[in-house]
Amino acid sequence: MTAPFDTIDQVTRYLDLAGVLACAMLGGAISRSEGLDLFGFLVVGIVSGLGGGILRDTLLQQGPPVALTDYAYLPTAVLGTLISFVISLSEHSWDRLFTALDAAVIGFWAVTGAQKTLAAGLGWLPAVLLGITTAVGGGALRDVLLRRVPAVFGGNGLYATVAAVVAGTMVVCTYLGVPAVGIIAGITCSLVLRLAAVRFGWGLPNGLNWQPHTRIAEAVRGARPPSRSRRRRTRGRNREN
Repeated sequence: MTAPFDTIDQVTRYLDLAGVLACAMLGGAISRSEGLDLFGFLVVGIVSGLGGGILRDTLLQQGPPVALTDYAYLPTAVLGTLISFVISLSEHSWDRLFTALDAAVIGFWAVTGAQKTLAAGLGWLPAVLLGITTAVGGGALRDVLLRRVPAVFGGNGLYATVAAVVAGTMVVCTYLGVPAVGIIAGITCSLVLRLAAVRFGWGLPNGLNWQPHTRIAEAVRGARPPSRSRRRRTRGRNREN
C-alpha cells in the first residue's frame, strides 16, 4: 500500500490544517474561561493553532514556517478562534465535547511532524521528537502565555506519550515503504490510546512516591506488613498515649 510522496504531502497538509482548526477552537474556549476580549481570543487561538507547527518548521530550517507561506493556515486559525468566540462553551464542556477530536489532533500533528522531518532528510529520532513538538508545542505556548502550567507536563492523560507512539509508528511505516499505512495506523493509535487514557485515568508517574492506583495494587499494599520505621513510629505513639 504505497503512495506517491506528493499525495502523502497533500494528505499531511490537510491533517495539519485540521489540527490548526481544532486547537484554535480549544484556545478560544480557554480564552473565554479567562475572560479575554476579542483580541485576546485571536492571540491565544492563533498561538494555540499555529505554535507547534512554527516550532517544528523553525527547527527544520527548510525555509520560512509553512504558516507564513501557505495562506490557508492563518485564516484557518482565525476561523477556529471565531467559532469559539461566537459559541459560548466553557473549557470543561469543550473538553468533554471534543475529547475524540483532541485525540485525533494528536495523531494528525504527530504524523505530520514525523513525515515532514523525514522528508527533510533527517533520521528517525528527530522525526519522533518533532512529531511530539508539533503535537504539544502550540498548547504549551498557549498555557505559558496565559501563565498556566502547561497541561502536557502532567494530568493530561498521556498526551505527549501518545504523540511519541504515533510519531514512532509513522517512522517505522515510512521506513517500510508504506507511509499511508503509517498515517492510518498512527491516527488510530492516537484515538485508542488517548481515549483509553482519559477513560481509565492513565498517567505517567509524578514523583518517587508514585504508586499504581489499581485494585490489585491497593490489595497488595493493604496486605503488606508495615515497615520497621513505621512500626517504631506506631510504638512511640502508643507509649506516649
